[in-house]
Amino acid sequence: MPNHMFDLSDRVAVVIGGTGVLGGALAEALGAAGAKVAVCGRNAERGAARVAALSQAGVEALFVAADASNPQSLAAAAATVTAELGAANILVSAAGGNHPAATLAPGADFCDLPTEAWRDVFDLNLVGGALLPAQAFGRAMRDSGAGSIINIASMAGMIPLSRVVAYSAAKAAVLNLTQFLAREWAEAGVRVNALSPGFFPADQNRRLLMNEDGGYTERGQQIIGHTPMRRFGRAEELGGAVVWLASDAASFVTGQNIVVDGGFSATTI
Repeated sequence: MPNHMFDLSDRVAVVIGGTGVLGGALAEALGAAGAKVAVCGRNAERGAARVAALSQAGVEALFVAADASNPQSLAAAAATVTAELGAANILVSAAGGNHPAATLAPGADFCDLPTEAWRDVFDLNLVGGALLPAQAFGRAMRDSGAGSIINIASMAGMIPLSRVVAYSAAKAAVLNLTQFLAREWAEAGVRVNALSPGFFPADQNRRLLMNEDGGYTERGQQIIGHTPMRRFGRAEELGGAVVWLASDAASFVTGQNIVVDGGFSATTI
C-alpha cells in the first residue's frame, strides 16, 4: 500500500489526555505522520513539555487546557483548536483511569463496593473518556462530512479483570458506545473506532505492576506469565495502530476495536 495512505499532513488531530504517558505517545505518532496536533489536558506543565517535544520534532502543535468531564471546557477547547490550527478531523479520546476505592482488594466483598467510586470511574472513562469529547468535536466532523474518532478503551473491556471491576465495566461501555457512534455517523463520513491497549506501565498503574527497583510485583508477574510476548507494552507501540485508524488506509474501518496487548487476550490455558 502506498505510504501516502498513512499521510496525515492535511489533518488536525486532537488528543484528549495528551499530557499522559500513553496519550502523549499517540500525539507524537500523529505528529510524526504529518498532522497538526492539539494536546488537551488539565496539567499545563506537562502539556507545555509535550508541545515543546513535538515542536522540536517539527510538528505544529499547541497545548489547550481542557477538562474532559466538563462540556463547557471541551467546547472552549474545540473553539481554540479551530481558531489556532483549523477544524479537527481526528479525535483521540485518551482520558481515563481507575479509582482506588473502586478496586476490590483481595478478600473484599463486591457488595461493599462504594457506589460513588463506581460512578467516578464511569464518569472518568465513559463520560469524560468518550461521550463528551465525541459531542464536542464530532459535530463539526459530521457537518463537514469527514473525520476519525478513536476512543482509547482497554483489553479489560473485553475480558473483565479481577479486582478492577468498575474500570473493566466502564471500558466495556466505551466499546459499546464506539459501535453505536460508528453506526450513527457512518453516512456522515465519520469513522469511530476503539484502540484497546493491554498492559502498558504508566503513571496510574506503574506501582501496581512494578517495584521501585524495576522488578515485577506479584500482579505484574501474573500478567507477564499470561502474556505470550513475556513483557509489558511500550507506549510508542500504540502509535502505528492509531495512525492507521486515523488515516485513509483505514477508510473502510469503523465500529472496530483494535487490540494491542502482546497476545494477552488470546491466551487461556
